[in-house]
Amino acid sequence: MAEGLTLSNKQKQHLKSLAHSLKPVVLLGANGLTEGVMAEIELALNHHELIKVKVPEEDRELREQVYATIVAHTQAYRVQVVGKVLTLYKPSPEGKIQLPRR
Repeated sequence: MAEGLTLSNKQKQHLKSLAHSLKPVVLLGANGLTEGVMAEIELALNHHELIKVKVPEEDRELREQVYATIVAHTQAYRVQVVGKVLTLYKPSPEGKIQLPRR
């Protein structure tokens, strides 16, 4: 999770509503979670702040491990998981997304 970042339920709901219309910007392929994929996730987070990542892994436990690895590596906040799609939020210095007050 991003350093010192805690989100209220109101802020999470706001991020979920913003993410609703988004399509996954990163799709994991047959090679799984590679350095290139992690770099792409970092790049997308830095550019968009709020992204979706699709992990087509069938095994739920393995998929959860992939989610945890992504969150730990990117220091992003895990907003939600719906099916095989992980929604991540990482605020940028520009502050593109304005979160509601707590």
